[in-house]
Amino acid sequence: MTAPHESPGFSTTVEALRLREWRLGPGQPTLVLDQFSAEDFHLIVDDRADVHVSSKDGRFYLGWFPLGRPGTDGEGWKIAVTGNAQLRGYHVSFDTETPADIVAAAVACVLDTSRRL
Repeated sequence: MTAPHESPGFSTTVEALRLREWRLGPGQPTLVLDQFSAEDFHLIVDDRADVHVSSKDGRFYLGWFPLGRPGTDGEGWKIAVTGNAQLRGYHVSFDTETPADIVAAAVACVLDTSRRL
């Protein structure tokens, strides 16, 4: 008795192999920055034209570095939230070519989870 012959590799369809178009390029940073109000956040533009946003309580930080954050390999966006006595904080980075609407979605999620005490 012989075992049935199986062909090596995998099986797929032409439809599954069709190319997709993906959003590329940094887009419009205002999609991110327009989410912050002067009432709740400080905004600073430094001498390199990097933008820094922090919450008035100092626990949230967003940095936008159009030419890349100094000392990093192409980091364009940095989001950081400071922890407290019970829980550690976190940070997220995106490179300079990450579409701004993706960063905006991440920022919106962070802001949606915050609340005034």
